[in-house]
Amino acid sequence: MLIKGFSVGQLGTNCYVVTDEETLCCAVIDPGAESGTILNYIDDNNLKTEAIFITHGHYDHTGAVISVYEATGATVYIHALDVSTEGVDDELRYKGGDELRFYKEGDVVPVGKLEFHVMETPGHSRGSVTLRCENALFTGDTLFRGSCGRTDFPGGSMTAIMGSLRRLASLEGDWEVYPGHMDATTMERERRFNPFVLDAMEDRD
Repeated sequence: MLIKGFSVGQLGTNCYVVTDEETLCCAVIDPGAESGTILNYIDDNNLKTEAIFITHGHYDHTGAVISVYEATGATVYIHALDVSTEGVDDELRYKGGDELRFYKEGDVVPVGKLEFHVMETPGHSRGSVTLRCENALFTGDTLFRGSCGRTDFPGGSMTAIMGSLRRLASLEGDWEVYPGHMDATTMERERRFNPFVLDAMEDRD
C-alpha cells in the first residue's frame, strides 16, 4: 500500500491517494480542493481511481469531489448523516447527487486488493467516519496529532467524539494515523501524549 498525502485548500486539509501497488488501483480520501494537483498525480502514475472516500461532509474536505469524480468516474462514498437533505442549505453537510453511495459501520470497500473498513466515529460531525486499511487509520477530523476535531459546529458533540477517541484508542496494537489536518502520527503516540485520548481512556470504565 502506497499513501501519498497532499495539503490542499486554505485550511490545509489533508487529501490522501491510497494505492494498491500491485494493481495500481487507488482511492482518493477527502479531495477538499486543488483537483488539478490530485488528478496530475493520478495521471502521472497511471493509477485507476476506484473510490472517492469522504470522512465527513464539511466543505474543506469535499470541495474537489465533483471534479475528481467527473475526471475519474470513481464511486463517491459518504455517510448518509453528513449529506444535506433536500431543500436545506447547509455548508457543513455535503450536497451530493447521483454520484453518491452511502457507507456505514462495518462496511468493507475493496480498492484493487486493498480493503477499507468503515468505522463510525461521530463527534466532529454526526456522520464522521474513520477508514481502516491494513495498518493505517484515516481519521478525518476525529483524531489529530495531539488533539481532536472541534465539536462546536452543528452536529458536533464532545460526548460523541470522546466515545470515538476511546474506541480508536482501544484498537489492539499500534496504527499509523493519517488525520484530516496537520501531521501524521501513530495510535501509540496518541495513547501516550494526546490529552483528549487520555481523558477518553480514563472514562472507559
